[in-house]
Amino acid sequence: MEDKVIVQAKALNAFCVNVFEKLDVPTAHAKVTADVLVEADLRGIDSHGVARLRRYVKGLQDGVMLAHPKEKTVKETATTALIDAGAGLGQPVSDRAMKLSIEKAKKYGTGFVTVRNSNHYGIAGYYAMMALKHDMIGMSMTNADVLVVPTFGRHAVLGTNPIAVAVPTGQERPFVLDMATSTVPRGKLEVYDRLEKEVPLGWATDEKGVPTTDAHRVLDNFVARRGGGLLPLGGAGELFSGHKGYGLALLVDILSAVLPGAAYADTVYPKTPQGKPLPANLGHFFGTNSVEAFRPIDGFKSTMDELICRLKNSPKAEEATRIYIHGEKEYEETERRTKDGIPLDAKVEADLRAISRELNVKYDL
Repeated sequence: MEDKVIVQAKALNAFCVNVFEKLDVPTAHAKVTADVLVEADLRGIDSHGVARLRRYVKGLQDGVMLAHPKEKTVKETATTALIDAGAGLGQPVSDRAMKLSIEKAKKYGTGFVTVRNSNHYGIAGYYAMMALKHDMIGMSMTNADVLVVPTFGRHAVLGTNPIAVAVPTGQERPFVLDMATSTVPRGKLEVYDRLEKEVPLGWATDEKGVPTTDAHRVLDNFVARRGGGLLPLGGAGELFSGHKGYGLALLVDILSAVLPGAAYADTVYPKTPQGKPLPANLGHFFGTNSVEAFRPIDGFKSTMDELICRLKNSPKAEEATRIYIHGEKEYEETERRTKDGIPLDAKVEADLRAISRELNVKYDL
């Protein structure tokens, strides 16, 4: 069992805010970015929590993520908008885009906002869930760094390209689907690598396109661009419908990258001829639908509760004790970690301490 260090969410959030402020990120943007990272850890999505803080620190220091981007709205209609993030952090512009989508849905029943020239935005579910407090259905997608091999391919061409949809309910917990379109996200491999554990066969392939259990080898291949990568949802080939995961990943790339004019497929994270990193130019897609535009919200919520209860109370497989609804485990994990603290693995916690020393930011977790 790997050593864990227990930290409180409030203190962890404050530390992240201080780190971003030290890197000249405006306080409002620092708070949004810290909120998204810590929310991931609270929900048990450790691969996208503060374990990613170093990535943002390096991006800001290298100048490929800008602390003061020249963000602008490129085009807007009553129900749609396109925002250029100006190579800034992905979280602040995504927060703004989702809020704009919600406001449009309040007025016109639906709102869709796309973003280009952005960076990694954290967990997709954070933005989809923003619609829940308004009794609306929210969705969020983003393309990502090239990690996924297409069905029958050897080299990674697409990202893990997550899809998130959040739907309000009455007495039951909201339905929150937050999924990568690959078998797992890269962060999952990083967790296994830190634990020095083999990954399940069917998650990833080596440089020859052959399924492998060696997480470190796959991660090394990512860095060296030797080939291989994560498999689409469903795994290799078509037997277990890997081509469907591939199709979903491609759909996300179309909506979040091609539509707004961001970098797509393996054109993301470009470099100069000398190998110097350039801004990622990632794209995002946000949508909000007003339930009231279709039917009264109370009736909708009641039906959602009935649907969820019908599923949860249906006959269970042998030795199974419970049927879950998407988002339920994460809500329960959030309650536990809010009360008991967030367990960080020792290597992640050590890196946070290193960041505090390098930037001279107080570390009091």
